[in-house]
Amino acid sequence: MAGGFLGKTLAAVSLSVALASVTVKSLGGCSVAACRNSLLSCRFHVNSNMMSGFNGTIENSHNKARTSPYPGSKVQRSQVPNDKVGWLVEWHDYNPVEYTAVSVLAGPQWADPQINESNFSPKFNEKDGQVERKSQNGLYEVENGRPRNPAGRTGLVGRGLLGRWGPNHAADPIITRWKRDRSGNKITHPISGKNILQFVAIKRKDCGEWAIPGGMVDPGEKISATLKREFGEEALNSLQKSSAEKRELQEKLHKLFSQEHLVIYKGYVDDPRNTDNAWIETEAVNYHDETGEIMDNLALEAGDDAGKVKWMDISDKLKLYASHVQFIKRVAEKRDAHWSEDSETGCPG
Repeated sequence: MAGGFLGKTLAAVSLSVALASVTVKSLGGCSVAACRNSLLSCRFHVNSNMMSGFNGTIENSHNKARTSPYPGSKVQRSQVPNDKVGWLVEWHDYNPVEYTAVSVLAGPQWADPQINESNFSPKFNEKDGQVERKSQNGLYEVENGRPRNPAGRTGLVGRGLLGRWGPNHAADPIITRWKRDRSGNKITHPISGKNILQFVAIKRKDCGEWAIPGGMVDPGEKISATLKREFGEEALNSLQKSSAEKRELQEKLHKLFSQEHLVIYKGYVDDPRNTDNAWIETEAVNYHDETGEIMDNLALEAGDDAGKVKWMDISDKLKLYASHVQFIKRVAEKRDAHWSEDSETGCPG
């Protein structure tokens, strides 16, 4: 969204606001005065709100996608300063590093071929057979046959660890319950006065960070199926269960995943695996076990990409992978649960 007609329109709007010296007009939930750095920072602030639903400037909306070394390698990205992230900013000396992991170049079923291969003609911005190449944030630009990251420059071209050129669609199931004492009563935070919510967290094997259990959507697979499958594989170790155990597990999972749920977020994710030509988009969905009875009958057991799994209290002290903290914060807000001891939250998320 940062490029093309919409990006230019947003830039023009921001410029008009700046020239008019308007300081109190609301943009995406925050005043222009809250955009402290520059016109470019303010423009990206508006774009990122529309694109990701998260407020914040370039520093926290497109930060992990510029970190080095690239995950699983010693590759260092070209440094991209905050004022050069946006594609609308001319940068003739931009010289990003080219990197696609060997595991991707080996041609597994989940990965695209290289762009220059004669038999590969992807249909970007549309459904391409069973592969969904449409972005949840609208149209993205394609230059020299390669799609361009809608959030801006990352200092690295190619696909890195990602299989698809363009959007790589994922699903993140956020399973929650109320924290309770031994008598079964909800535990209230002493300062905020709100009930404490817990969610199922996994410790990723690849980077050691705690995260929401989730994974990539298979071609032709419905998001609902991905959410259930990934939670079973990573938080319940379903892949190692016997046939009978799998059937019993599926029945319990069906009960959990068939109830009412909240779609917390859909769209671009600031992820360390992102490149200029490939990026993660996700749908984060909250399934809440109000009484705790369903999850009491499901024993957590780490599996697949997870090294550990546990219930984790939700608060602003959480440190999680990629943009997962923002997802969890939204769940706390939607459930009116404890998040922070400080009532001053600043701009709304």
